Amino acid sequence: MPSSSPSHSPLPPREITLDVQGNQIAARQWGDPAGVPVLALHGWLDNCASFDKMAPMLKGLNLVAVDLAGHGQSYHRHRDANYTIWTEIEDVLAIADALGWARFAMLAHSRGAVIATIAAATFPERVQRLALIDGLVPPPTTDAEAPETLRKGIEQRARYRGRRSRVFESLEVAVTARKHGLFKLSDDAARALVERGVRSCEGGYTWSNDPQLMASSLAKMNEPQVRAFLSRATMPIRLALGKEGIQGMIERIRPLAEQMPNLALREFAGGHHLHMEGSAEDIAEWFSPFLCGGEGRAG
Repeated sequence: MPSSSPSHSPLPPREITLDVQGNQIAARQWGDPAGVPVLALHGWLDNCASFDKMAPMLKGLNLVAVDLAGHGQSYHRHRDANYTIWTEIEDVLAIADALGWARFAMLAHSRGAVIATIAAATFPERVQRLALIDGLVPPPTTDAEAPETLRKGIEQRARYRGRRSRVFESLEVAVTARKHGLFKLSDDAARALVERGVRSCEGGYTWSNDPQLMASSLAKMNEPQVRAFLSRATMPIRLALGKEGIQGMIERIRPLAEQMPNLALREFAGGHHLHMEGSAEDIAEWFSPFLCGGEGRAG
């Protein structure tokens, strides 16, 4: 359980690199290598520093937080490849294999939470439990939207394929930009993501993320498909939602969650990155015994 007044500073994470089907995935490893294996997945355009604040509060775990493909310090996919949840799930399984994990739990935020849920539903024999933050499944689309979804995805892929990232004259300018981006962040949260998510270039710094991440998906799931995946995600799940998170998230997710007897939901103060800010300790206190296997749905 996390301590509100630790007597010493937590040990820093170990920087590791994993070979995933010939590609390099960068990661940070926290805790005890002999602890409960937990794979942490960050959200869209974030990186593994997303878990820097909360990870030291989670005890008894072998927690590996990765930079997903195209993010942070990990590899970029080929120019003719896609960044989709389907390809991310293949990477998740390959990462677990590279770590030697036959079974493992997952801690995930936002788009990472969607990837974790779909991965767990697809390979339920591999995933023991899910601790999710402000994300569960993608918003379903209708069959009638499929042609326009495909068109939009193809056009955006062409637009972003050769796009050059913005250059910032200093880290401080990049931190300010990230702080006031799509999801508002505190100074500390923005700085953590920026320090992991930029590279030096002529004129200063630029994002290390692949610009192709900005393109929308070529295909999306409809409601029956979303429900089919949820019906297979029968492992214990805890879901933390931000009271000031993505607009409409709680209203969309709660009816689904209430139909899942294996899922416990709690709302916490904060926005979309609530695990990086004031609610980090409260969430860690709820997740820690659960990830260690000590508690099931009751929450």
